[in-house]
Order: sequence, then C-alpha cells, then structure tokens
Amino acid sequence: MADKWYKHPNMRLILLGLIFLFAYFVPFSHPKVSSSIQEAFLMLAEYARDHVLLCLVPAFFIAGAIMVFLNQQAVIKYLGPKANKLTAYSVASVSGAILAVCSCTVLPLFKGIYKKGAGIGPAISFLYSGPAINILAIVLTAKVLGPELGIARAIGAIVFAFVIGFIMHLVFRKEDEKRVTDEKMFSSMGEEERPLWKNVIYLFSMVGILIFINWAPSKGQVAVWDFIFNAKYFITGGFALILVFSLLRWFKKDELATWVAATRDFALQILPLLFGGVMIAGFLLGRPGHSAMVPTEWVARLVGDNSLFSTFIASLSGALMYFATLTEVPIMQGLLGAGMAKGPALALLLAGPSLSLPSMLVIGGEIGFKKTIVYILLVVGLSTLAGFLYGVIM
Repeated sequence: MADKWYKHPNMRLILLGLIFLFAYFVPFSHPKVSSSIQEAFLMLAEYARDHVLLCLVPAFFIAGAIMVFLNQQAVIKYLGPKANKLTAYSVASVSGAILAVCSCTVLPLFKGIYKKGAGIGPAISFLYSGPAINILAIVLTAKVLGPELGIARAIGAIVFAFVIGFIMHLVFRKEDEKRVTDEKMFSSMGEEERPLWKNVIYLFSMVGILIFINWAPSKGQVAVWDFIFNAKYFITGGFALILVFSLLRWFKKDELATWVAATRDFALQILPLLFGGVMIAGFLLGRPGHSAMVPTEWVARLVGDNSLFSTFIASLSGALMYFATLTEVPIMQGLLGAGMAKGPALALLLAGPSLSLPSMLVIGGEIGFKKTIVYILLVVGLSTLAGFLYGVIM
C-alpha cells in the first residue's frame, strides 16, 4: 500500500504542483539558500562516500539473504507477535546491539526480518537497538563526556529498546497478528534446501564483514578495540573467504539469482528515500560543524538549561539530524562546550543515533504512517523524559 499512493494521477499532479511552487518562490540566489543547497549535496556526497559501499551494500545483501533463505517459521517462533516476550525482545535487542550500525544501515536488516514475519515489537526493538546500543559509542561517551552521562546513555538505550518495542506490540497487536497469519501462506526459496547450520554460517560471514569492515578506532581510549581496528581488514578477509566458500559449495545458481534479485529490490525501495532524506536533512541542518537553513547556534541557545522544553528540543533535533556511527560524541562535546545542559545532552544521545529524517522516510514506507508516527513519538517522548529526569537528578 505504501508504494502505491504516489502512483495515483491526482497525487502525481499535486507533487508536480508542489515542485512548481518550490521552484517559483524559493529565492535560490539568496546566499543562505544557495549555501544550504550546497550543504545538501555535500552531505549526500559525504554519505555516499562513507556509508553506501561499506555499510549499506553489505546490509542489502544480508537483508536479501534473510528474505530468501531464513526459515520463516523460525522467525515467527522467536520474533513473532506470539513469541515468548523475554526471548523475542532479548534476541532483537542483542542482535541489533552486536551490529552497532547507524540509523540508516540498520534499515535493510529491519525491513528483512519484518517482512519475514517478525512482530512489530521485536522488529522495532531491533531497529532501535542497532544504532543506540553501540558499545564503543557508550564507552567513548563515558570517556569523553563523563562516566555519569555514559552510564545514563547505556541504561536508557537498553531500557528503551525493550519498552518502545513492547509498547508498539501492545498498540498494534491485533493488526500484527493478522499480518503474520497472512504471511504464513507464503514460503521462500531455500528454506528447506540445506541444513540450518549452513545458512547460519553463510549469514554469519556477511554479518562479520559488515561489522569489521566498518570497525572504527577508539582513538586511544580502548586498547583492545584499537587492536581489532588495526587487524580489521584481515578479519574481514577471513569472513569473505568463508562467504565465498559457502556460496560456491552450498548454493545453486537459481538460488543465488533469487538472492541478488531480493538484494536489488531492497536497494531500489530504500535508496531513493534515503538519498532524498539525506538531502533534506543537509539543506535544513547541514553537516556536523556546518550551518544550513537552521543555524546550529539556534539549537545551542535553546538547550542551555535542564527544563522540559530544552530536553524536548534536544530530543526532537536529535531525531531529525543524521549521525554517522560515533560522530554523535564529538558533536555533543562541541554542543556541551557551547553551553548545552546535561539533560538535553542525554535526550539527544538517546534519540539521535536511533532516528534521522532519512530513516523516518524509509520506516514509513515499510510499516506505514501511523506506526511510524507512534515510534517517533515514543523515541522523542521517552528521550525527553529521560533527559529531563537526568537533568533534575544531576
């Protein structure tokens, strides 16, 4: 349904009208507007260089593999609406945390497990936990911004992954159970073609490539982490050899063709929305450290105390901004130096990594407008509350 609304002739006419009005009235020659447009393209270029080839492309292949080869009944059993809640949310949260990806890279994986039959609650827990429960980011937060803020971020992110997912389950339970019941009628190629352990090794090799090729340095903060960073290409190469072996020995040509087609479909569904969202975010907010239509000084001035309003502004700003993995720590360091209070800082750290304007567009295309709005409200609302309470206590 989400991919059909824009195909209606009346909607297409409205979109063309909006494009005309935009082109007619926007003062492109104004320095502020022209610099913001430049920021939009610079942010898109930076996103393409830093995230598409090494982050999104592996994630698309993993999502395609989940869609084609993962046993649907197993997904429904462990992550479905009627699965044991403790098991489902623990698996979803831990799986997301292990990946430690940004809010956009987690989207193809979320889309894959949701389409395969995962309940909305566990799927959302996975979606939130991937960017939010990033072990290195939490360690760096404690080292750079202080142990209190690091501990508060860790506790808040883990609790939110469970709470947000469970609330989504409660709100959309009946609708979710009907969706999974309907999907049980379908089966995917490859589910019964080979032993489970072979599929696990195949998937695990791609997850290993995604994790280690994007392994970031801790800049001297964590020695073991930096040791892995220095060896990341050797580790990635090992996982790549395992993947090549599994593809050559265990898969048929028609299976591989189906897998590549599923990967292509995920890319076609997600990339246009992501690129459009990145450009809009760049036009409005600019890249980290650069100003666009909404000056960063405005945000800094609005979050200078621990009031409920300040924490809400910080939470909402974080939800709209795009943070690449680990970039939120130096950005927060700069904002705190500019006068940002600790409560709004925590609110931004809890909302920012898990949401962004580009990710909102993709999530809306997959689960619909209503579920997306509820998810955004939960992330922003709970982040605001946590930041406010932290500011009061500290």
